[in-house]
Amino acid sequence: MAYKVSETEKEFLKNYKIEDFERPSLATDIAVFSVMPVGERLSIRNSIPYSLEILLVNRNGYPYKGWWALPGGFCIPGESVYDTARRELKEETGVEDAYLEVSDVYGDLKRDPRGWIVSSTFMALINGEKYRLHAGTDAWEAKWFTISIDEEIKEKSDNSIRLEYQMKLKSDDVLLSAQITEQRTFSGCHENSTYEISKVDGIGFDHAKIILQTVLKLRKKAEKDVTILFDLLPEQFTVLHAQNVYESLLNRSVIGPNFRRKISEYIKETDIIVEGDGFRPAKKYERNIPAIMGRE
Repeated sequence: MAYKVSETEKEFLKNYKIEDFERPSLATDIAVFSVMPVGERLSIRNSIPYSLEILLVNRNGYPYKGWWALPGGFCIPGESVYDTARRELKEETGVEDAYLEVSDVYGDLKRDPRGWIVSSTFMALINGEKYRLHAGTDAWEAKWFTISIDEEIKEKSDNSIRLEYQMKLKSDDVLLSAQITEQRTFSGCHENSTYEISKVDGIGFDHAKIILQTVLKLRKKAEKDVTILFDLLPEQFTVLHAQNVYESLLNRSVIGPNFRRKISEYIKETDIIVEGDGFRPAKKYERNIPAIMGRE
């Protein structure tokens, strides 16, 4: 049954003044990930190396002019945060068909020098090899950056862990870096983490923290659901290519036969053969859409 507004409620709404309450501006930031080749195959027995990369834009205006940041922008009237994320991503980078998923919400009062700005942050996954990036009005340029994260436990007790992350983002001759501390506490069956940027070089706003947290969430998601890698692959691919992408997501190697069993029900063979991929010619596969949809 539809909700019916009573006369008493109508009177309440008539006298309600939303402007009596301080309100933040609402924005979106998008962490766009791809897995890209970073070199050439050393021999026929080796696969091509791949790396997890993130898309950043060089800011064209203040604040953080000339620094690198996640693509994003402010919501406008009539838009949902999803609409804003899609619009900003297209305007700033030219990317139109990325998979988008809400990652987190960031609302610290000092996260933006312009004022109280709450950001709904998205995770986006694309096959970056098919895009020619361009920068929009808010950015000088858009680039892919290879992600490198080192983790070290600094303190540990029965109910807490303090970790320190050294993050480097590299693209051509640009090197960005950040040191981020995570304080993880445990209470009963629950875990809570807070993150603080200790040092940062070249990454604007609180985006170093957003990037780190989104990468960690992406890795956890990949551990639970192998089909997430399909958003990062071309239409046809070899099993070895899929495994390379999956290993880049997890940041570790996996056993080939185990991976093949894990993915087998979600892919189907094509008639395309790739010569010299590994020890022998390899078949190309494509997504088995009914199987992928049927698991949901």
